[in-house]
Amino acid sequence: MVHPKLTERAGPTPEAGSARLWEGAMAVPCALVAGCEAGFPGEELVKRIIGKEELPENVSTDIGARLYPWTIDNKYYSAPIHFCVVENRFLVTAEIAEAVQAFLAYFDSTTISGLDSISSWLPLVEEWLPEVMILVCDRVSENGVSRQKAQEWCIRHGFELVELNPEELPDEDDDFPESTGVKRIIQALNANVWSNVEMKSDLNQGFGFLPALAGANRRLRSEGNESPEPHPLPAESVDSAVDRGEDAAETEGEQRGLVAADPVLDMDIQELANLTAGEGDLENFERLFSKLKEMKEKAATLPHEQRKLHAEKVAKAFWMAIGGDRDEIEGLSSDEDN
Repeated sequence: MVHPKLTERAGPTPEAGSARLWEGAMAVPCALVAGCEAGFPGEELVKRIIGKEELPENVSTDIGARLYPWTIDNKYYSAPIHFCVVENRFLVTAEIAEAVQAFLAYFDSTTISGLDSISSWLPLVEEWLPEVMILVCDRVSENGVSRQKAQEWCIRHGFELVELNPEELPDEDDDFPESTGVKRIIQALNANVWSNVEMKSDLNQGFGFLPALAGANRRLRSEGNESPEPHPLPAESVDSAVDRGEDAAETEGEQRGLVAADPVLDMDIQELANLTAGEGDLENFERLFSKLKEMKEKAATLPHEQRKLHAEKVAKAFWMAIGGDRDEIEGLSSDEDN
């Protein structure tokens, strides 16, 4: 007896379906979590940031990376992102690299070589130029990586140091106490200009080109990175340094000079603050974004060594412009002294 030949049904293979899911997931910007030790996996840091004991479902189809969805949602805007947890840099695909807009690196401060594992990521980070770069530890240790050593590393590479459980907490009597720990990480993620941000309610009319501004900000950072000259150190990291040697102090002075050398930019930022204090009507929003556009165009004329610094100041100014609370701005920016 001859059996009829079965005709195979045309359709996508499981591999093709997984690839589409992966591509869709990576269309969302991500905060890459790296360097975590066996005793403190990346998922633990993600749990603390999102404030939940259970993680959301991993949407990754790649065995080398885990993607956990999270929506940054405040009264001004929302932006869905992914926390991308990877064990080492060799697991970072081209798709992940394209989506990285924040980099959170955890290290073991109790060992002298604790920063070595993070330093191995630097070539990739310098290529990505994420807007947020945070070096995280439980707390600095004089027997391992001291505060001075960690801060000098951050100054050198443009990171911000955040201790999850600092030994010394900010003075609560201060008018604007500095944020620490997980709160500071959340604050930095909220202050970032994510490429897929969506403004809320009536703000949509005025803030329609926020994603474009975010893209322009990143392009400025990339252009500055192409220069063979050394990058300026972010003012935020410079101002956070304490108890360093003469060389580090001299570097800080040079960077402060760069910031102070542009009083016009400080006036622009002050004008943004004044605009947000006015009526929230369309005319005011148009003036606000006209000023932001003007600041962006001005950056294109700056020397390479100042473009990155200018882009960072514009990003901070934008957070001020969308109505961030005063204490949040004080915590985010170290430029108020200038």
